[in-house]
Amino acid sequence: MIRLKILFLFICCTLLPQLLHSQQTVLVSPNKKISVALYNTNQNQLTGDWYLAISYTDSSRSTVVIPRIDLGLVTKTQDFSKRLTYIKHGKTLPVNESYTMLHGKRSACSNSGNEQVIFLKNNNNVRLNIIVRAYNDGVVFRYELPEKKGQAIVEDELTAYTIPADNKRWLEKWNPANEGLYTTMDNKSMQQGEWCYPALFSAANKSCWFLLHEADLNRNYCGSKLSNAAEPSKYKITFPNPADARGTGNSQPTVTLPFRSPWRAVIIGSLKDIVASTLIDDVSAPSTLKNTDWIKPGLVSWNYWSNNHGTKDYKTVIKFADLAAEMGWPYTLLDWEWDAMANGGNLEDATRYILSKGVKPLIWYNSGGNHTWVPATPKDRMLTHQNRVEEFTKLKKMGVAGVKIDFFESEKQDMIQYYIDILEDAAQYEMMVYFHGSLVPRGWSRTYPHFMTSEAVRGAEWYNNVPDFTMAAPEHNTILPFTRNVIGPMDYTPVTFTNSQYPHVTSYGHELALSVVFESGLQHMADRPEGYLDLPAAARRFLMEVPVAWDETRLIDGYPGKEIIIARRKGEKWYIGGISSEQKEKSKTLKLDFLKDNITYKLTLIADGEHDKDFKTTYTVVDKSSTLNVKLLRRGGFVACITPVE
Repeated sequence: MIRLKILFLFICCTLLPQLLHSQQTVLVSPNKKISVALYNTNQNQLTGDWYLAISYTDSSRSTVVIPRIDLGLVTKTQDFSKRLTYIKHGKTLPVNESYTMLHGKRSACSNSGNEQVIFLKNNNNVRLNIIVRAYNDGVVFRYELPEKKGQAIVEDELTAYTIPADNKRWLEKWNPANEGLYTTMDNKSMQQGEWCYPALFSAANKSCWFLLHEADLNRNYCGSKLSNAAEPSKYKITFPNPADARGTGNSQPTVTLPFRSPWRAVIIGSLKDIVASTLIDDVSAPSTLKNTDWIKPGLVSWNYWSNNHGTKDYKTVIKFADLAAEMGWPYTLLDWEWDAMANGGNLEDATRYILSKGVKPLIWYNSGGNHTWVPATPKDRMLTHQNRVEEFTKLKKMGVAGVKIDFFESEKQDMIQYYIDILEDAAQYEMMVYFHGSLVPRGWSRTYPHFMTSEAVRGAEWYNNVPDFTMAAPEHNTILPFTRNVIGPMDYTPVTFTNSQYPHVTSYGHELALSVVFESGLQHMADRPEGYLDLPAAARRFLMEVPVAWDETRLIDGYPGKEIIIARRKGEKWYIGGISSEQKEKSKTLKLDFLKDNITYKLTLIADGEHDKDFKTTYTVVDKSSTLNVKLLRRGGFVACITPVE
């Protein structure tokens, strides 16, 4: 009997800790709705292949959002992909900080969640840590190599999201400029390939949605994309293609130790939660700037859409400067070919004229170098620190407020470093920056608040490029607020009433609404002057006053590819924009219960009129208990401005 007791105690002392360690480690969000758990494929063992699983619970049901997220890294000298040994997990610690955004969907932001660190080691006893956070609107995790010095070449990242086949998904085929259309898929229409960020999914039971992206990308890593080329249901983190940027740069990043990867981010919740989320900015590095008084979001007049060679013509430049002045917009853009400007003046003449009208010029540059095939000049002014210092010094003296830099062609590590070099040098000369032909945002608007926007979208410019965009645009426009524009500013260059090379099929109400539906710190109004100046007074006044930086954003109604109605607040005023992609007229009844209690508001509604090029404007008094009835034409839209009555 004594021997049996001794044997039992021995088993308890030796095996019980192992059994306890083999149990899943669970981290829960502050609101208890989201949980992320660590599992081992080798049950009841401390060594094996580890993965995360994410669950979501609303008021009525619980859903396993992503049943498996594979983990691991492979460097040139160490393998952290298989047979990792669990050491321990740290205490759950709160993350709680507040910060302010100068532009974006919300001004007062909060980075509030719970964090846990998981400590693993490989067969060589080299450590790999997984830092996991659970937020009320999602989950993020990142890898940490805690060695104190040295470098490592990361040959592969094993992160892979297993998505249930019955999930609906909205994905954009990978292209270096991130300018494709989203494809809607279900289990019957599944496609395999490489995909851009962000990627949107809907749980089969419709209990929640989730959006995959990455955040806090810095010069110590490359950008990535998703690929399900190997397995249809598994979306693996994939490094840039070697052929990108004309074959320049390395696809595999060289990291400096100690190393932390970008956050792998999953935004989770209802569609309202997805649209309102600031998670990508929340988890990114705080601002590097002490003085931000010079950073001024605003509307911009832009001549390229109506005249591809507009900046080559001094008289055209003057017309768009006059347009900005008359509309009260703070900026006008001097796009490509400004170095060949003629017909009455050159660059210096143009900037003097623009400034004399109380408008500030922005100016375009080719990113240059062997990474781009585009020969447009100037092509070398941004390439080196010395060149940038010389150019920014000149631009500052000329009164230029910001630069648009184009054609980056890849997300390899050397290109990420180039982006950040530009941002850091531009800040020294108080120069706002936006990128075209570029990566989608990764939280840089928080770290570098003078990073105002990036293209990385198939925008209105494509009315110049292909006839296909005419019929694709209405549906595309209703997908972007749930995907691309969720994760950062988007330079779509919207609000065009006249036609470019290829025509619109959207109504005037739809186009006007894009000024609210789409968010960008510099919002480029792309139409020719008469497109705005010939509008009815109410619509023209709306475009003179609509903000581009918001204090609050709320989704009122919508579904990707069908419609979206979004409300944004600036100060005490609310602006609503709504668009439809459907081929039939429809009526919507909107609750205004987001308004404050016991306050009366004046509401101006500018909606579709009798036909596509007609507006109907109505004025009424509303409060929190009111409803708003709106009729939308096919592919139609509307805006509303709601102002407290003094």
